[in-house]
Amino acid sequence: MSTQGDGTRAVRAGLPEPQQYEPTLPGPVFAAHYHLSGEPTGPYTYGRDGNPTWTRLEQAIGELEAPGEDVETTVFASGMAAISAVVLSQARTGDVVVLPDDGYQALPLLREQLKAYGVEVRTAPTGGDAQLAVLEGAKLLWLETPSNPGLDVCDVRRLVEAAHAGGTLVAVDNTLATPLGQRPLELGADFSVASDTKGMTGHGDLLLGHVTCRDPQLAAGVRRWRKIAGAIPGPMEAWLAHRSLATLELRIERQSASALALAEVLVKHQAVSGLRYPGLPTDASYANAVRQMRRFGSVVSFVLADRGTAERFLAALRLVEDATSFGGVRSTAERRGRWGGDAVPEGFIRFSVGAENTADLVADVEQALAAATAGS
Repeated sequence: MSTQGDGTRAVRAGLPEPQQYEPTLPGPVFAAHYHLSGEPTGPYTYGRDGNPTWTRLEQAIGELEAPGEDVETTVFASGMAAISAVVLSQARTGDVVVLPDDGYQALPLLREQLKAYGVEVRTAPTGGDAQLAVLEGAKLLWLETPSNPGLDVCDVRRLVEAAHAGGTLVAVDNTLATPLGQRPLELGADFSVASDTKGMTGHGDLLLGHVTCRDPQLAAGVRRWRKIAGAIPGPMEAWLAHRSLATLELRIERQSASALALAEVLVKHQAVSGLRYPGLPTDASYANAVRQMRRFGSVVSFVLADRGTAERFLAALRLVEDATSFGGVRSTAERRGRWGGDAVPEGFIRFSVGAENTADLVADVEQALAAATAGS
């Protein structure tokens, strides 16, 4: 199985054995309870514990995360549900957890909750593998690479080696890369985590997350937390996610190619500064990225002169939606500073490249930049 191409695996992942007159991908199973006589020893007993639609999706994601290997995946109602399940299933009062200080915007909320539980939280930037300096004695190291929204990339192998030497577990938020761009478990991580709301499902129409582990005990802890918190996905969402995986390689290939083409244009534009894209040879993270990533993702970030210029740019775009998510088939962009919480300039733009034709998208960005900077 591991010798097959990414597209083949994405199309076939998690499908049941063919049965005469049955669909290739069976429809969602809507059930709060199941027929259950005698002792409850079967796989499906109650709707919060398990669902056949989840099972197929979990198998599919596992096949993409670690082709040909025995891993366990647990799906969740959202990316934050998946993140919380890893951290809260592992951290106890008195433990130390290391987080990035430039990661996803909701991580500070998790940090405050951990502190309330008596967990010591240390933070450091993703770039320069700076989390190494605060790693000593930690129970869990959380990596986000590439980071969101700054797009820094850390050396996962280096950080994993240092963490494991001290008995520290490592989780990697792989949302920006997806398993077709980077496989954290192959790099030595204990947990591969993602918000599948983004590139994995890619249509901007559902919320979902997952956690994949090699270690059955770690997986059991994550699954137990899902049961306690009730952070379960609906069967329809799980089925839609599984269906969407079939086009994952097609989407990621187009998005990555267009993102690089856009980055090559933007880095030369006089109105643009601070351009970041890990796949650009001049990017500060390029050396790390080429060592551990196979595709560099859909997100490009850059800075325009000020808030007004950024807002004029966004308003002038015709093929790009002003929206806060990323990884979808329709390009989105936003002035990230409007939310607060991210240490970015007022003119900072996070741009998620969709599946539009590359030339059309680049032309739209160029005309929007011209409109935004006219007269300046």
